[in-house]
Amino acid sequence: MILGHFTAPLFVPGNRPERFMKAAASGADAVIVDLEDAVAPDAKETARAALDVSFTDRPVFLRINGEGTPWHADDLKAAATLPLGGIIVPKAELGGDLAALAAISHVPVLALIETARGLAEARQIASLAGVERLIFGSVDFCADLGCAHTREALLCARSELVLASRLAGLAAPVDGVTTVIEDAELITTDARHACDLGFGGKLAIHPKQVGPILAGFRPVAREIDWANKVLVSGDGAVSVDGAMVDEPVRIRARAILARAARQTT
Repeated sequence: MILGHFTAPLFVPGNRPERFMKAAASGADAVIVDLEDAVAPDAKETARAALDVSFTDRPVFLRINGEGTPWHADDLKAAATLPLGGIIVPKAELGGDLAALAAISHVPVLALIETARGLAEARQIASLAGVERLIFGSVDFCADLGCAHTREALLCARSELVLASRLAGLAAPVDGVTTVIEDAELITTDARHACDLGFGGKLAIHPKQVGPILAGFRPVAREIDWANKVLVSGDGAVSVDGAMVDEPVRIRARAILARAARQTT
C-alpha cells in the first residue's frame, strides 16, 4: 500500500473519541490517533478500545506505543483489525522489531525519528521494506541530545531526514511540531522553513495549527508566476527575469505548480 499525499496531519488523543470528528473537520488532510504520548498510562486500554476510523474518509494513522512498553503488543493487535492509512512507530531505530514489523505489516509504516541513534540510522530505516515515510519527532530528539528546539540547532537533523528520504525513494518527510499554538505567523514561517528544506508536511498538535501549516506549504503568488514563466520559456538554457533557466530550474518550477495544485484539490 502506497501512502497518499498529506501535508498537515493532526494529532488527536486516542482516549478522546469525542474529538475525532472535530479533528477530521479541522481541515487537516490526515488524522493521527495517538496511543502514545497524549494518553496517560492508566488510559491506554480505554484508548485502544475506543479506536475507530469511520469518522472520516481522510487517511487515519495510528501512533502506537513503542517496543518495550507494556502496551506495544496489544497496540499492534488492535492496529491489525483497522483499515488504517499507516502505523507510526515512535523512537524508530534499527534492531528490535522495526524491520520485522515493516516487512509484515498490512499497512504502511511511518518511522518517527526521535533519537540520536534513529537519526544516525535514518538512511537504513528509510530503506527498510514497508517503511513508507519518515517523520521528525523534533521535541523528543532535542530532549535526547540536550539541544534547543530552534531552526538553527535542528538544521542538520532536518537536512539528513530529507536526504535519507530522497536516497530511499520515499516521499518527502514530515517535520515535527511547533509547540506554540496561538502564534499563526510563527507556525506558518516554521512550515515555510520546513518546506524550503525539502519537507513535504508538518505535524499539527491543535486544529488552530492546520491552516497556518497549509499556508506555509502553499506556494505564494510570486512563486507560481515565476514557475509559469519558467515553463513557457522553451528548452535549453535561457534567461527569465535576468536569471538563467535550464532543466533543473524547470524541475523546481514543476514541483512548485504541483504543490499548488495539491492544495487546491
